[in-house]
Amino acid sequence: MSQVAAAARPHLLSVLRIVTGFLFTQHGGQKLLGFPAPQREGFELFSLVGLAGALELFGGLLIVLGLFTRPTAFLLSGLMAVAYFMAHGLQNFWPLVNGGELAVLYCFVFLYLSAAGGGKWSIDHLRRGR
Repeated sequence: MSQVAAAARPHLLSVLRIVTGFLFTQHGGQKLLGFPAPQREGFELFSLVGLAGALELFGGLLIVLGLFTRPTAFLLSGLMAVAYFMAHGLQNFWPLVNGGELAVLYCFVFLYLSAAGGGKWSIDHLRRGR
């Protein structure tokens, strides 16, 4: 069983990256484009919410593609840490209560991707020629 797990590990890393990037991109699409769901509140493009939306949309796309995975994931991990402490952490200690569990989860998945890279199914892997 351990040989199967070891063989699947690089592919599952890519699946984690692709699914996470796809889900994350939707948050930016919602903020900037009103798609796949309309934004709840209006915002200025050149504001913190506008910057977050651009990072979510374009950073998420880079994560999906596996292009510049490590630096992009590191930046997005920081974005999610800041988002948690600015929007959720001051409301209550517990993420389930303050609505910040998704920000915490994204933060740590992106932190993992910044260390692990994009996996076998990534443009980064192709660019390295392996």
